Amino acid sequence: MTDFSSDQVEIVPVASATEALAVLSKEDYDGVYIPLTSLDARDELIQLQHGGAMLRDMPDGIAMLTENQEILWANRRLHEWSGKDSLVGTPFYEALDNPEIMGPDFCPFHTALATGSPINTTLHTASNNYYQVHAAPLRGSGNGRNLIATVSDVTEEILQQQKLAAIHSAGRELADIRPDEIFLMDISQRIDLLKQNIHHYLHDLLNFDVVEVRLLEQSTGELQPLFSVGIDQAAADRKLQAAPNGNGVTGYVAATAESYLCEDVSVDPLYIQGVEGARSSLTAPLMLHDQVLGTINIESPEVRAFSESDVQFLEIFARDVAQALNTLELLMAQKANTAQQSCEAIHSAVALPVDQILNDAVNVLEQYIGHESDLAERVRRILKNARDIKQTIQQIGERLTPVEAVPASAKKPQYPNLMDKRILVVDADTQVLDDAHTLLERYGCVVETAQRGDEAVRMVRCSQGAASYDAIISDIRLPDYSGYQLMLRLKNQMDYVPMILMTGFGYDPGHSIVKARQDGLHPKAILFKPFRLDQLIDVLETILLAAAA
Repeated sequence: MTDFSSDQVEIVPVASATEALAVLSKEDYDGVYIPLTSLDARDELIQLQHGGAMLRDMPDGIAMLTENQEILWANRRLHEWSGKDSLVGTPFYEALDNPEIMGPDFCPFHTALATGSPINTTLHTASNNYYQVHAAPLRGSGNGRNLIATVSDVTEEILQQQKLAAIHSAGRELADIRPDEIFLMDISQRIDLLKQNIHHYLHDLLNFDVVEVRLLEQSTGELQPLFSVGIDQAAADRKLQAAPNGNGVTGYVAATAESYLCEDVSVDPLYIQGVEGARSSLTAPLMLHDQVLGTINIESPEVRAFSESDVQFLEIFARDVAQALNTLELLMAQKANTAQQSCEAIHSAVALPVDQILNDAVNVLEQYIGHESDLAERVRRILKNARDIKQTIQQIGERLTPVEAVPASAKKPQYPNLMDKRILVVDADTQVLDDAHTLLERYGCVVETAQRGDEAVRMVRCSQGAASYDAIISDIRLPDYSGYQLMLRLKNQMDYVPMILMTGFGYDPGHSIVKARQDGLHPKAILFKPFRLDQLIDVLETILLAAAA
């Protein structure tokens, strides 16, 4: 039996198995004495030793603490994170370089002891590492007010969350233009601003340097370049279609609406070189709901440079880009629509008064032909200026509502056969004349009107040569005579009368239509009121083609 009374024996008493384990970790001892009355402590010490061996190599940091938060024992992982060989006796926060406590609990160890319940909180170190701490009272006899702390490295998870939040914030700002900016910026300036924002966030937030964005032309399937950075010029100018084959990764992504990660361009059959030295690429579709608006492509000089996280980040950002493009298109369409409505309102207000000026000027001109040459010349200038007024209003409207400002779904159908055709409409009803201006001029026709047959004859007589009318649309019943009689009078002015007659259903006094057909009226040159726009266009195109034959 050991003689504990000897002066050569140094005895270090401890109060618990936990404290014994902490003391044993600091210094070497020849033995451990556990009296028979403390067999429970012996079993606890053995359990702690076995548990410590298992905890030592855990991937998370684990520490046993006093109520003053001093470390009694720590596993290997916590030593690695602290950079210290020994942590026994070190305050817990000092072991992690006194990090910032981010919450939700800012006194986790005190709270755990006070409530007897586990508490979680997050720490942020000066080296930009994030740790989640789980603090709990150490239960069991003889442990006093000791604590157990489990520490998990959540740096990557939190950085991912912060990056996601930053991406969403950037997405909201992509097309965030103040009302005063919208008023001052034209279409090209807004697009340039969007390009700058996209490039800025891709470079500064996602660290992507080589970027290409293309927009899908829905009607043709062509992928039009919006902008590119770092892409070879030949590649940027390359014609690409939204097709799964023969159009590179970009065409495949646009056709399938799925992202594509090319980890090694040298072995990927879809890849077409976009920049010299590229070794990997990542391409995502610009999706708005279920519609592909375009693609966004990034490239890297390193093999397998992009991770699944990069795919996720780019897809999220791509959706924000698509939403920004849609918002920009809506803003442009709204402004274009407002401008178009304003021009149409102005044109509608002046169209018939200008037509009346034309009618009066033609009347005066015929009365003074051969009498006052100077006066006749002045009247001709009035005619020209009056016609120029309407043309100027139309040109202003076209400049204010360019084609690219109107979404494809809202664009009017094009009728090239009607472009620049001069149409004379004759009817006593001013609403019909207004409608003629509104319906036909939107497709490029030059419309002039008259309310009487004699006015129409004078208009035709004074509009010969290059200014002659390509089609004449007349009601069959005019204030002075019938549409058929107008056709007969016009035959004296024109070699061929491109006539179209309008009538109500079943209303044909004097059988004007039958007589007109017998005198050469085209069989399809009839419009029954009220007629639809498509019927008007169909009949007019038929007569214009017949006249040109």
